[in-house]
Amino acid sequence: MKLFHLACDENICEGPLFKKLLKFIFPLMITNLLQVCYSAADMVIVSFSKVSGALGSIGTTAAMINFIVNVYLGFSVGTNVVVARNIGANDKEKTEKSVHTSVIIAIVFGVLGTVIGVTMSRTILSALGDQGEVLRLATTYARIYFLGSIFMSLTNYLIAILRAKGDTKTPFYILTLTGILNIVLNLFFVFVCDMSVEGVAIATVIANVASTVLLFLKLSREEGFCRFELSKLKLDKTAAKEIIREGFPAGIQGALFSLSNMIIQSSVIGLNNELCAGGSDIIDGNTATHSLEGFIYTATNSVYSAAVTFTSQHFGAKKYKRIGKVMAECYLITGIIAIVFSMAMVIFHDPLIRIYVSSPVAVETAYIRMKIMFIPYFTLAFMEVGSGILRGLGRSVTSTTVSFIGSCVLRILWINTVFIHFHTLSSIYFSYPVSWIVTALAHFIFSLCVRKKYMQSQQNVSSETA
Repeated sequence: MKLFHLACDENICEGPLFKKLLKFIFPLMITNLLQVCYSAADMVIVSFSKVSGALGSIGTTAAMINFIVNVYLGFSVGTNVVVARNIGANDKEKTEKSVHTSVIIAIVFGVLGTVIGVTMSRTILSALGDQGEVLRLATTYARIYFLGSIFMSLTNYLIAILRAKGDTKTPFYILTLTGILNIVLNLFFVFVCDMSVEGVAIATVIANVASTVLLFLKLSREEGFCRFELSKLKLDKTAAKEIIREGFPAGIQGALFSLSNMIIQSSVIGLNNELCAGGSDIIDGNTATHSLEGFIYTATNSVYSAAVTFTSQHFGAKKYKRIGKVMAECYLITGIIAIVFSMAMVIFHDPLIRIYVSSPVAVETAYIRMKIMFIPYFTLAFMEVGSGILRGLGRSVTSTTVSFIGSCVLRILWINTVFIHFHTLSSIYFSYPVSWIVTALAHFIFSLCVRKKYMQSQQNVSSETA
């Protein structure tokens, strides 16, 4: 058992939870924030290129890229859940099989992402409303980005394996190094090589390659259950089924979120085409705030990852009562993080927005989105934690169904009713907090019900045994 605990850094199923949650969350949060800093640096650097519309063109690819990527990256959540559950059950053989099967799944979906992304990017972006130079630039960026899809996929799956065993420090160190590499390459390609969106995309691909190599080196030197060995790289049908069963709903949920965001993005592009006479000010302003929002989202998303990992390990150990403490403390932590970050953004909105854009229309667009979405952002944080708890409890389908109705369907209905009636930016952005509140409440209620069911089942078994 000592070797097991050393391999997994710390037994998170025993002792006080709060400190262990913080030890898990903060390295992950810093890692995520650094990644957003690098992404923001991409945006800022490309805005200095000599090509007009470069910033907005990258912004228009976000929903489309997320739609394709989230379909297969959602399966990395399945990896997190299954590996963590096997670790919690102290099953070395199943853990090893799930680790190596995850790598194969990552490769398969990475290849599929490349094929679909490269061949379909222009068609999708055109359907969303991109035109002229913005369409050309956006297509160039997306195609290069998807050429490195396999490395992005592997990076996410390997990180999911490390997080499943409670290791968030290694991803922090590796992604910090590769993030710095990304920025250096951005500066080189844009300012030295006089590139624009293509330079930023190439830099991202190279950084993902470096991350994949370093993560493989780390896992190949592990001494515990999660050690990667090339000789053991084969698909285990049972492990694959478990990962797919847990990960498929997460992938669908991510795709559904992205689908609704694509519809919203299309509405924003439509307003830009109507009001900006060939310019991209509204798109640029929307992109600026979307980039800033990434800081809040990734900070709170670290608590979501903690909720998945901690709930999964406790579920594997059949410690259902203790999952209630995991829930309470995750909600508390994510609420505090969301409120602090969002209020800081709103207070310092003007200098933050002007890092990205300077035109009055772009600045006003960014501030409209910020006011409407950032103040109630804690409801999104609650929604994410509730989803993570349900996944850890083995109810990924429930989480996906709730998210589909509460976010995707509700947002589509909103755009086709409220937005059509008012036809303003504000009426678009209000669809977000409304959907967050509805979905967060549903996730919370279902989490309580599922946990209660498992506790009652456990009590019944104990009574029969006695």
